[in-house]
Amino acid sequence: MIFSPNDTCATLRANISGNVMARRGLLSLLLLATPLAGAAQEPPLPAGLEEPAPNRDSKDDPALPSGLKPSEPALPSGLGEKPPSEKPDQRKEKAPSPLTENLTGFIDARIGVRLQDDLNQGAVTIGETRLRLENTWEPGPLAIRLVGDAVFDPVLDEYKPRLETGEGAFDLREANVVWRPFSFADLKVGRQVLTWGVGDLVFINDLFPKDYNSFFIGRDDEYLKAPSDAVRLSLFADLANLDLVYTPRFDADRFIDGKRLSYFNPLAGGVVGENLELDPIRPDRWFQDDEFAARLYRQAGAFEIAAYGYIGYFKSPAGVTPFGDFYFPKLAAYGASLRGPFQGGILTGEFGRHISRDDKNGTNPFAPNSDMRVLIGFEKEVAADLTASFQYYAQVRSNQDAYVAGLAPGAQPPERTRHMLTLRLTKLAMNQNLTLSLFNFWSPNVSDGHMRLRASYKLSDDWLVEGGGNFFYGPREDALFSQLNDNTNIYFAARRSF
Repeated sequence: MIFSPNDTCATLRANISGNVMARRGLLSLLLLATPLAGAAQEPPLPAGLEEPAPNRDSKDDPALPSGLKPSEPALPSGLGEKPPSEKPDQRKEKAPSPLTENLTGFIDARIGVRLQDDLNQGAVTIGETRLRLENTWEPGPLAIRLVGDAVFDPVLDEYKPRLETGEGAFDLREANVVWRPFSFADLKVGRQVLTWGVGDLVFINDLFPKDYNSFFIGRDDEYLKAPSDAVRLSLFADLANLDLVYTPRFDADRFIDGKRLSYFNPLAGGVVGENLELDPIRPDRWFQDDEFAARLYRQAGAFEIAAYGYIGYFKSPAGVTPFGDFYFPKLAAYGASLRGPFQGGILTGEFGRHISRDDKNGTNPFAPNSDMRVLIGFEKEVAADLTASFQYYAQVRSNQDAYVAGLAPGAQPPERTRHMLTLRLTKLAMNQNLTLSLFNFWSPNVSDGHMRLRASYKLSDDWLVEGGGNFFYGPREDALFSQLNDNTNIYFAARRSF
């Protein structure tokens, strides 16, 4: 708005209004010869209250005394609106930078200790601080996502970043681009966390890399899933949906290698740790040591059903060369799964056939045998804010007789079938700010297991505190979980999100 100057016409009319009224009275006596000519005339009004002149615009207000002219009072300097010739107010709030507009993350500090002496490791299992930063940009038809952790870790005390293993001062979790070339297709290229299948912490057809060090020392559960450097094409149709994943260079598990946790080494004939770190031969040639994975899935009534396929390598170093070096044998796999409502809960089922391409006949004792894997599970809320889930898992070795025949004389053959039961209990309390969780793996025929306890409390929307433990048990030092007995630990954590 532009403030108007004083009304000049109104000022002039105020100065001559007395003369105008005198002339009008004289002209009335001379020109109006009518019966009304002698009518009484109203006395003139005091100066300043006269009727407006005939040629005055009727919508204008009477002239006000000096100092009361009809204009808005001027605002203090700096508060008035700018004339059109001036630039817009430069103090207007700036739009957020695209680099920080969607920036989120957290700071996470954790400390964990062993509950017993370990001759092969130190007392501290975890002692690190992580700064997570993540952001997503959407320039045009693309979506770009970056997620990374800056890590201070005096336990491992290695700060040169190793992106494949997640060690060092920086762990790159995601760096990818998503493009939708058609309404029925998505293409995702770059580092990404991939997962599928229906098992709860039991993986049959999910042959993407895992981080078992993180899982066993008390990091957040999200770190169990390690990232893949891959291309994922997702196709959608009414009949079914299809995911195709190509990894141009093999991505291994972040397996137990003795740096953080002690483990059973069959060549050493016992449990080892920092004194004998595992350094296997890795397939690492681009576009030659690659992996292919596929999932076809759809809804069938209330159930989701899926079929899977994979060609690549065992994700952990399960083979030994004639020269005593561990390596990753070649693997092919296929399987299927279902998940849906049943009896007031959720029923899951999955099977997979794993084919050891380096030992199809089962006669090579230095390579893993082919096997069949089966899982069935059920989850239900059994009381208010209390959920329970159960799973039965079996892994059955193929060609057991040929495998046993290839063992060294006197060697104890492993069981053909490994049975395993899992139990998860989750309780929410205190307005669901407190979460109590128990998860237990137990093999009834091998008699080893792993129990995970966790309690977390939300102090606010931003602050979370947590405590828990990993307890390993069993009599055998060569079994899946009991080889980790000396790594039993407890941990504590605090996290600030932003």
